[in-house]
Amino acid sequence: MTDAADAAREAGPRDLVDRIIEEWAQTFPDVDVAPIGVFGRVQRIAAISNAQLDRNLEEHGIGRSEFDVLGALVRARRPLRASEVVSTTTLSGASITKISESLSRRGLLERKKSERDGRVVLLWPTEAGRRLVDAELPRRLRDDEDALAALTDRERATLAALLRKISLAVGG
Repeated sequence: MTDAADAAREAGPRDLVDRIIEEWAQTFPDVDVAPIGVFGRVQRIAAISNAQLDRNLEEHGIGRSEFDVLGALVRARRPLRASEVVSTTTLSGASITKISESLSRRGLLERKKSERDGRVVLLWPTEAGRRLVDAELPRRLRDDEDALAALTDRERATLAALLRKISLAVGG
């Protein structure tokens, strides 16, 4: 058994990732499976959190990507070009175009040509789009707060700093 599997067994209460680590360690005893302890949990937490957000957004008839676009526009507090939305989300330019057209058809976003350059399309949320973000962001943050409730403020700060370090290391 590897050090990662041993550490997983000794760490206290076990989760699904501990079992996965042990299984991989048994299957590949000569491979260090320790990174699964971090990335497996990050992916699992993200999947659970995203599934909850998806359930919350269903009542509004939008998906996570559409919410990300609306959120980017509400945060900016000014009209944005599609390329600016790309730079503040994880979505591609083609996705932004498709999503903005869909949100526009549903009355959640406005698309207008720039007065300075008619080739540029500016995006901003309608009042309905803003109300949707105003309703869902606090609910999302409450769900996130519930997930973090077991951590002290110091632990949260440490975790955020460590995750930032990894994010920067992988290109984020």
